[in-house]
Amino acid sequence: MSLIRIRNSKSARLTSYLLLIAGTTTALLLASSQQTASAELPQKQAAKPDIYTERKSIYEEIGELTQIPWFRLAAIDQYERSLTPKAKLEARKSRLIHLEPKAFLWAGRINPDTTDTNPVSIGIFGGIGKDASGDGIADPANDRDAIYSMARYLQSYGPSEDDFSIAVWRYYQNDRAVERIRQFTKIYKTYNTLNLQDTSFPLPLTSVYSYRDTWGDRRGYGGNRIHEGTDLFASYGVPVRSTCYGIVETKGWNRFGGWRIGIRDLQNRYHYYAHLLGYDKTIEIGGTVKPGQVVGWVGSSGYGGPGTQGKFPPHLHYGIYRDTGHNEWAFDPYPLLRQWEQAERSRHK
Repeated sequence: MSLIRIRNSKSARLTSYLLLIAGTTTALLLASSQQTASAELPQKQAAKPDIYTERKSIYEEIGELTQIPWFRLAAIDQYERSLTPKAKLEARKSRLIHLEPKAFLWAGRINPDTTDTNPVSIGIFGGIGKDASGDGIADPANDRDAIYSMARYLQSYGPSEDDFSIAVWRYYQNDRAVERIRQFTKIYKTYNTLNLQDTSFPLPLTSVYSYRDTWGDRRGYGGNRIHEGTDLFASYGVPVRSTCYGIVETKGWNRFGGWRIGIRDLQNRYHYYAHLLGYDKTIEIGGTVKPGQVVGWVGSSGYGGPGTQGKFPPHLHYGIYRDTGHNEWAFDPYPLLRQWEQAERSRHK
C-alpha cells in the first residue's frame, strides 16, 4: 500500500509540473501574440485610406463604368453635402456618399410606390434608381447605388459640358445649382484631389494688422444698413490672400466695396474681399485659387464712383455668405478668422 501511495504521489507531482509548464508556455505564447498584434495595429491603421481617398475611389470606379468623369460626380455629391444641415450630416457620417436622390425621381414620377427599390419596376416607371452592388435592390441609401444611378442619369444626356449642364438643370430645376456644380467641377478637375480643406488667414501673419468683431455695426453711406463682415486694418499695399480653395466668381467695382473680389469655396460659401487697392494680374473671373494665394492688396477704395479712394483708413473688409440653394445670407466671419489665424500660427511654429 505504501509503495502505491509513493507512486501515486510522484505521478501527481509530475502531472502538476507538466500542467504548470503547459500553462506558463500558453501564457507566454498569448503575451507574445498580443505584443505582435499590438505592434502590427498601428501599421494597419496607418495603411487604412482616408475618407477622401475612399470617396474618390468610388467616383473613379463608377466613372470607369459609365464614362462620366469622377470630378463631375464629386461636384454633384459635394453640392448636396453643402446644402445638408450639420445635424443630418452628423447622422450620416458613416456614409461616404451624401447624394440623396429625390424619391419621385428615384422610383419614377408615375410610380405609385415612391419607396420602390425593385430595379425592374423602377425601370418600368422611368425612375433613375439602379442596382450597382449586385444585391437585386436599388437602394438610394447605398453609396454605390446612389452615385451609379446619378452617373447613368448623366450618361443618358451625353458627354459634353453642355449635356452635363442640361442634365443638372433638369434634375434640380435650378440655375443656381447648375452654376455651383460647374464651379465645383472645375475646382476638383484643377487640383485632382478631394482633400481641399486647407485654409489661410486673409493677411500675411508677418504684416502689421488689427481687427475686432465689427459684425452688425451701423453704416451710413448709401442709407442705414448693418456691417456684414469684419474690417482688418492694415497699411496700403499689404497683400490680401485667398482663405480657401475656390473659384473667382466676381471681380470689379462696387460703389460700396470699391475694387472687390468674390470667391466661391467648396462649402458653397462666398468670400467677399472689399476696398482693395488693386488685383493680382493672374486673377480672372472663372479662375481657381488656393489658400494663401495673393489676390490683391489692401486699399481704401469705395463709397463712390469707379476709382474713388481715401474716404476711410485703408483696410480689408472681409465678408462671408452661405448659399442655401435658393438665396444667400451673410454670417459673422470673425470666429472663422480667429480660427484660421490660430491654425496658421500653429503650422508655422
